[in-house]
Amino acid sequence: MLNTELSLILIGFAKMFHLLQRCGLQLSLKMAHLQGFPQLRRYKVFSPFSAENISTVLRKPQDVNWPFASASITKAQSFHSSCSSWKKKKPREAEPRELPPLLRDILSLKNSPKPALYLGFAGLIPFISLPLIMIIQKVYYPELAFAQLTYGASILSFLGGMRWGFALPENSPAKPDWINLANSIVPPLFAWLALLWKDDLAQAAMTIIIGLGIALFNDLVLLPTYPSWFKGLRTVLTTVAACSFVLMICIGYMYPEKHLFPVPRVRK
Repeated sequence: MLNTELSLILIGFAKMFHLLQRCGLQLSLKMAHLQGFPQLRRYKVFSPFSAENISTVLRKPQDVNWPFASASITKAQSFHSSCSSWKKKKPREAEPRELPPLLRDILSLKNSPKPALYLGFAGLIPFISLPLIMIIQKVYYPELAFAQLTYGASILSFLGGMRWGFALPENSPAKPDWINLANSIVPPLFAWLALLWKDDLAQAAMTIIIGLGIALFNDLVLLPTYPSWFKGLRTVLTTVAACSFVLMICIGYMYPEKHLFPVPRVRK
C-alpha cells in the first residue's frame, strides 16, 4: 500500500516536472528564435522523470542513482535564456578624477579662518581701487600709480618676513635653514629695486610683478609647508595684485597723463 501511494506521488511529480520542463524549453526556443538562433529548434525535450525511469527506480530502490538528472539539468541550463539577458548592461561609472593641487587649494578657501580671509581680501582694495579711479576718469595719474607701487613693495616685504616668522618657532614644519631664510630675503630685494626705479613706473611695476611671482613659487613649490587654505588664499591674492599692476601699465599707455597736484616750476 505504501509503495503504491509512493509510486503515484512520484509519477504525478514526474508528469508535473515534465510539463514544466517542456514549457520552459519551448519558451527558450522562442527566445532563441527572436534573438537570431532558429537552429536551436531542432533539439528535442528530454525528461528524466518518464514512466520507464520511475518504474526502474521503484523496482530497485537500493540502486537509486540520478546521474541522468544532473546531466539533464546541465543540458537544460545550457539552453536557458531569461529576460534579464536582454537588458543592456549599464556602462561603468567613470571614477572621479583627482583635482589638481592648485585647484584643490583654491577650493579649500572655505576652510580658512575668517580673520585671515577677510583681512586678505581687504588688502586688495588699494590694488583694485587705484586703477579703477583712473579708468573711470580716463586719465593716468602718476601719483596714484606711485602709491600703488609703494603699496605693492610693502606687500612684498611682508611676504618675505612672513617666511621668517613661520620658520623660526621650534615646532614649525619649516626649518630655519639656508633655503627658507635665504628665499625670504628675495621679495624685499625686489621691493627695494622697484622703489629705486620710481621714475620709470612701468619698469618698477614689472619688478613688483616678478617679485610676487617668485614669492608665490617659493610658497607653493619650493617650500610647500603652508596649510592648503593659505596656499589657495596666496594664489588668489597674488593673481589679483599682479593683474592690477598689468592694468596700471596699460592705463599709462592708453590715457593722457595728468598730475593731481601742480608740479612746482624750478626757478632758474
